Amino acid sequence: MVAQSADFEKALKIGRPPNVVKLFPNSKAMLVSGKVIDRAMLAKGRAMTIAANGRSHLVIRGALQAAQRANAAIIIEIARSEGGAKAYCPVNYWNMARQVDALCNELGIKVPVAIHADHYGIKQESDLDFAKVEIPTMFEAGITSIAIDASHMPDDKNLLANLALSQVIPDWAGLETEVGEIKGKEGLSTVAEALFLIQGLNAHNIFPDWIALNNGTTHGIEASSTGIQVELTADIHARLARYGVSGAQHGTSGNSSERLREIAAQTSTTKANVATALQMIAWGLEVNDYGNAQLDSDGNFIKVKNAGVTESLWAEMVEYANAKGWKGGNYKSLNLAFENRILGQPRPVRERMAKRVEEFVYNLLVEVFNAEDTAPLAYEAILKADTYHPCAKTKRIEDQAEWTGAKIAERAARLNTDKGPAGNFDD
Repeated sequence: MVAQSADFEKALKIGRPPNVVKLFPNSKAMLVSGKVIDRAMLAKGRAMTIAANGRSHLVIRGALQAAQRANAAIIIEIARSEGGAKAYCPVNYWNMARQVDALCNELGIKVPVAIHADHYGIKQESDLDFAKVEIPTMFEAGITSIAIDASHMPDDKNLLANLALSQVIPDWAGLETEVGEIKGKEGLSTVAEALFLIQGLNAHNIFPDWIALNNGTTHGIEASSTGIQVELTADIHARLARYGVSGAQHGTSGNSSERLREIAAQTSTTKANVATALQMIAWGLEVNDYGNAQLDSDGNFIKVKNAGVTESLWAEMVEYANAKGWKGGNYKSLNLAFENRILGQPRPVRERMAKRVEEFVYNLLVEVFNAEDTAPLAYEAILKADTYHPCAKTKRIEDQAEWTGAKIAERAARLNTDKGPAGNFDD
């Protein structure tokens, strides 16, 4: 399926949200609401696209090239811990849209791209006042989609935080909510708590595009063979169907291609986050089908010769990490420390880094996620709606009078849920 040039031009005129138009008035980049991406996956059916975690410029470049090659709608994202005020990555909430827009224009990328602020974490109620100030600045900088993650708090506080922050999120923006911290087999999400969150939002005319669950996976380097619980995910999605919410799959690194194909085929997932794997691939480390970087007998990452960064730069990165006491997943902090050094490598080295990401992402989009040729479906969604703001997938079903603050607390008290052990599960 190939989109007609006329469709692209029409969609470009009406499909870019107002913040994008204001920032990039002369751009040919199709930056769209996350809602458009979700609708494209639903139109194809049993399809999900990558939400590529853009920890570095070359990762974003490779992911966009893969999407163009696959003719697939795509999401570029960064989490608050990675790209917020205390970031450990050079790409952040305030420069990500500018990097994507520039790359799309440079490379002639015409597929629709959403700019997603992932895991905007709320750890306690006192975080809300700051968030109400900061979130609008992110949309001013070109964000077109956001995930409010208050899942660390009790269920009633999670719902109330989502309600409070809805006031500062544009109604056209893609919206993701989360129930259950993402931490592997600990504290698995339940039908009851997922319904509680989505029903409470529905009662207040808030219709999330995605819900993220703790369905048995983790962020970072996955050490467990258990991974995503497909049956659990499908069951929760089925119970949420009347509320028009799709699934967002977090922590895909560490899960086999076959497990991810099952998620695409058997659940209502339309968004799949990939982060750690892309970082490791760009650097030139050996990874398996699960996206996990391989270790040698001494527990060190295996660098593939003449792939990724130069061998001399990798040696510097390892030495730096050792001096900081960083191991395993903590290598992620090298992104900020070494971005300028990486961009200062010769062009052939930069190109092979981006190409390695491109090949990995292209395979996911085409062979695993069933996202090939979803770009024209995104254009169709824009043209059908005749606006950058597709209509909601559902309507209000719940009685708002039954979801007051007091009744939310009463309902939450009756939930039998397990948050699992405390920990840092931000990205």
